[in-house]
Amino acid sequence: MAVVDTYGFYAGTIPVRIAIESDPNEFILIYKVSISQIGLNTEIILDKIRGELVEKVKLGIGDITDPKKLDYVRDKFKKTIVSLIRKYFPDITDETLEFFTTYLMHKSFGLGKIEILMNDLNLEEIVVNNAEEPIWVYHHKHGWLKTNILLKDEEVIKHYSSLIGRKVGRSVTLLTPLLDASLESGDRVNATLFPVSTKGNTITIRKFAKDPITITKFLQNKALSFPAASLIWLGVEYEFSTIISGGTATGKTSMLNAVGGFFPPNQRIISVEDTREIQLAKYMHWVPMVTRAPNLEGKGGITMLDLIVNSLRMRPDRILVGEIRRKQEAETLFEAMHTGHSVYATVHANSAEETVNRMTNPPIEVPKALLPAIGMIIVMYRNRRTGIRRIFQLAEITSTSEANVLMQYNFAKDNILSANESAKFMPDLEMQTGLTRNEINNDLRDKIEVLKWLVKNNVIGVNEIGKVVATYYTNKEGLMGFITKH
Repeated sequence: MAVVDTYGFYAGTIPVRIAIESDPNEFILIYKVSISQIGLNTEIILDKIRGELVEKVKLGIGDITDPKKLDYVRDKFKKTIVSLIRKYFPDITDETLEFFTTYLMHKSFGLGKIEILMNDLNLEEIVVNNAEEPIWVYHHKHGWLKTNILLKDEEVIKHYSSLIGRKVGRSVTLLTPLLDASLESGDRVNATLFPVSTKGNTITIRKFAKDPITITKFLQNKALSFPAASLIWLGVEYEFSTIISGGTATGKTSMLNAVGGFFPPNQRIISVEDTREIQLAKYMHWVPMVTRAPNLEGKGGITMLDLIVNSLRMRPDRILVGEIRRKQEAETLFEAMHTGHSVYATVHANSAEETVNRMTNPPIEVPKALLPAIGMIIVMYRNRRTGIRRIFQLAEITSTSEANVLMQYNFAKDNILSANESAKFMPDLEMQTGLTRNEINNDLRDKIEVLKWLVKNNVIGVNEIGKVVATYYTNKEGLMGFITKH
């Protein structure tokens, strides 16, 4: 096998080595996990300890199914594991004891080697298709990879699904064979049981990005140009409602995060999501809210519409919505736009024109006359072959509810270039602000200088970018002077 890439990380106290290898017998790359400190003989002893755990830790059904008792159960496991490790390894050091304890906790109480994969920040997705084939992962750099990890049997997958369900007070059984849950960590989990999934039980984990893709990272990765980023910033500053569209995994939520980085610090922001993905600077006046699935009796569910309606009673200046899917959600958001709120949301569509069609046809079906309330449309694109993400189009909605593309991605030049003159965005900006076109262009140039400084100095953190943007709003002259000198 030829090694394509290698790196390491820690899963708790467990040092993990990853090798991305090409195998002549495989059509895709292999993601090879190795834990160097555990040899074959040690693995045999640790498996024996696991067997004794079952005998020593007697748990009632209430202990296993009650989420409130999870900490108690975990503590009971840990104490017994430490006792058994000391029995079999009497001369063990404290460091190795902690390492073995973490390893056995993952295998006995957690999701086994899936827990190790969860600690790899390079992974976006972890997928178990069945017990017959290895676990698959989606890697930021290398795309889909096949791992060297196999789960023992279908019962193990079912057990892991049940563990995940218990953490969120849900159950997955033959009667309820589908599970869609969000963990406290923000990771999104979907599980299905055989025979609904005909090849076996499945688990799909979409990992929560601990460090969101900020505007600086988008610029560094050439996902958008400086002129495009400055135009987006201008629209956000003057509270133009924005729809971010694109296909699956094109970076819509990431762009929503980046757009949020341009919010001024003196406004109240409410975000509404199915899964907590939006991350704004910590100084912002921000209230994040997430939906909740109903319990086993079908009660207690909180929908996206419930939260959107409620957010309007919270005196928001800006409302962020993870994704618009239904007519009532869209109607409520457009009502919010027409009553002076700035709304930022994502929708599945592959172009500005398709976004208009998607918004005006079932299941969303907003009256076309309402669309001019949208100030900007940002369309995201992802090349499935290479994995690169780009802004495909930056558009406005004209007074006749048509999409007018202002900037368009050029595949040959790998850049987003000017397309058409603005028929609404710029005239509305001039009318609402009193600025001349020349003053607006000067402002855009200043914003480009700030963005170039962020890239040059590798300012990539949400909070660090937030401080710069907040300073731009509160002391622009001082910031521009500082940037000129540095």
